[in-house]
Amino acid sequence: MNSNIPAGSVESNPGISVFKPALFFIIVALSFLGAIIGMQIIVTLGISANTSIIGAVLAILLSRIPTTVFSTFRYIDAQNLVQTAISSATFAAANGLLISIGVPWVLGMHELIWPMLVGSALALVIDGTILYGIFNSRAFPANGCWPSGVATAETLWAGNQGGRRLGLLVMGFVVGSGGAYYGIPMASAGIAFIGSIFALMMFAAGLLVRGYSESGLIYYNLYEHFVPHGFMIGAGVVALLQIGWIVVKKRRGTDNHDIEINPELAFSSVRLKKSLLTGAGFYFFTALLLTGLTQLFTHMSFPVLTGFLLFSTAAALVQEMVVGMAAMHSGWFPATAAALISLVVGMLLGFPPEALAVLVGFCSATGPAFADMGADLKTGFMIRGYGRDLQQERYGRRQQYIAAMTGFVCAMIVVALSYQFYFSQNQIVPASRLYAVTIEAGKSSDIACMLLMWAIPGALLQLTGGPRHQTGVLFSTGLMIHYPIAGWTVLVALGGRLLLEKVFHVSSDRISTLAGGLIAGDALTSAAKALYPALKMKLVNIQIH
Repeated sequence: MNSNIPAGSVESNPGISVFKPALFFIIVALSFLGAIIGMQIIVTLGISANTSIIGAVLAILLSRIPTTVFSTFRYIDAQNLVQTAISSATFAAANGLLISIGVPWVLGMHELIWPMLVGSALALVIDGTILYGIFNSRAFPANGCWPSGVATAETLWAGNQGGRRLGLLVMGFVVGSGGAYYGIPMASAGIAFIGSIFALMMFAAGLLVRGYSESGLIYYNLYEHFVPHGFMIGAGVVALLQIGWIVVKKRRGTDNHDIEINPELAFSSVRLKKSLLTGAGFYFFTALLLTGLTQLFTHMSFPVLTGFLLFSTAAALVQEMVVGMAAMHSGWFPATAAALISLVVGMLLGFPPEALAVLVGFCSATGPAFADMGADLKTGFMIRGYGRDLQQERYGRRQQYIAAMTGFVCAMIVVALSYQFYFSQNQIVPASRLYAVTIEAGKSSDIACMLLMWAIPGALLQLTGGPRHQTGVLFSTGLMIHYPIAGWTVLVALGGRLLLEKVFHVSSDRISTLAGGLIAGDALTSAAKALYPALKMKLVNIQIH
């Protein structure tokens, strides 16, 4: 495996610190950028983008600036810290925080939003800290697959060896910005360039079916009859069962062959026990804090409250394990499906609606940070030489942890300052609506029957596509979003991708870089278009007064 390390072509400095002034400033700036990108994409498309490669290429671009200030970025280790921070901020803002606080907003429980923001922020930190503690254990070995982590490491290596990637990134950014300016969702094109072709075809199909049912071309309003929600529940249940089967099958076949024995593995069981028990304790106290801040204790008897605290703790731990193992083996983050199952079980246990809103918000904040940090630490493990120097590996991993926590803090600030702007315009993450409708279904037998009826085809579609393609989950996600132009954009982009790959033989890493530019250009331009009128109005009001 170590033979994959480029020889004599990449400058390395494993002893570099996050707190080096120029590096820390860029980490903070790009973390804010990553949080904005993540929020913009998830409220418009319902899915989040992996910004690790974007962060990596931007760091490489900074290393090309011939000044002393940016000399730090010529080291691949500094570039790794930058991509770790921006990736952490993206997933924290979009998947960890915005989804969590969107549930009480949709349910009209606005008094729960700030307590939920505090609870989900703490859950993010606990989530990432547990992964940091058990990475390179027998449960989560550094030599595991972690596909997105491998892709980022390869990008860093290739980017430091040649400059064509930078030109492609700028080209993609210009095209993405131009398309977004004229109302074309170029982020969906970027995602189509790097995702599974078959899965994204199903995503596009869902977008188009939902869009044309709203316009009247399809004489059945899917959303009013809870078709998207039922599909997602059925697909989510099957997705979790498939992932469980993959994890069991992989563990049986790889324990003795794919895990390289190293000094860290000698203490694997001790680290696992310590990290998981400590994490469980912090999850319990976070759930306890949430019940106090939200005054849930006024809605539940003492036995029910105790059961809620224990179930919340167990659900958070199980969710992060399932999502983390799925990400390690397949690169897929089934956080929405996992949180949905926790919610359904909570409903069956009879928790009141207020408690269910807190439960699903709390659970949805666990998993994404865990899986994303695993991929980032895999990237660092590779560029530092696959753990050949254990002291350097541990130091570098700790610096990545600090960079990720910095990204989390930036994400918390961005979400706290901007969530009301998005929610007031009804720009709410589809997953938040799904959770809210599922909670409401507990009050209506008719809604529950419709959800159950449409869960069956969702489950069958997911079963047909298998865990690799996630067809049921992607089709359901498309059904949740009223955005038909995004469906056509995905289909056109998929056609362009096939043309580039099959006819012009463009390599996948170059296509990924172009996609990163498209996503970044679209997100920033869309955010600017949305924020500019509000900012202009505030400036006018200031001048008037």
